[in-house]
Amino acid sequence: MQHPIHPAGVRGLLLLLLLAVVYVCAQNTLQDAIAGSTLSINNIPFSTRMFWMRRANTALAELVSPCPVGAFASVVVNHTAPGLGELVCLGVNSRKQTGNPTLHGEMAAIQNCTKIMTDPEGPFKFSPDQTEAAFAQLSLYTNAESCPMCASAIRFTGFREYIYGSSIQSLVEQGWSQIRVPSIEIFRQSFDLPTQARLLGGVLTNETDPLFAWQFNPDGPCPTGCARANGTCHPLD
Repeated sequence: MQHPIHPAGVRGLLLLLLLAVVYVCAQNTLQDAIAGSTLSINNIPFSTRMFWMRRANTALAELVSPCPVGAFASVVVNHTAPGLGELVCLGVNSRKQTGNPTLHGEMAAIQNCTKIMTDPEGPFKFSPDQTEAAFAQLSLYTNAESCPMCASAIRFTGFREYIYGSSIQSLVEQGWSQIRVPSIEIFRQSFDLPTQARLLGGVLTNETDPLFAWQFNPDGPCPTGCARANGTCHPLD
């Protein structure tokens, strides 16, 4: 004989279901708000965000190629400087050049910034303590959403802002192998850190997505300045 379900049990089950729906909706709403890439955040207009995301993209051609297989690039910007802000450093994915599998674009940029700011002959001449403190005034732009390693490094570094272009989800859809932990989850789980950071995603994806769309698609168009030969994209010159 089946036992009847007590009304209190039904109410409890419905409450749990309601809380689950609210949680999912809240997660989606939070992600949508973070991806409001055309907003003016921290008094920085979208046109300025576009400028620096494009600067990250052009760093590829300067340091590697206009169509590297791993087209991940970052720039670090001081938005307290007048006008568009001041470029502090840049970095591109350097795994192939160095053999260091952790030297993603963001990690390379952080490493380069540290060298530049502590260089006694450089423009800043900061002490190590001054360099660590300076990161709290800087913004990191990267043309693709950071992996969990890099997103964690961004939080440990203490950047004021972190702005990305193509999402991890879009990379996965294009065939890229990724650790599928979004940056927002790293930010949610880093509330114990002494610094806070603003996260802005989906900036200029119409220009960043094509950089990652040809590598696993033999019919995919090459980035500007490149042409396909022998199954991959090569610089025209």
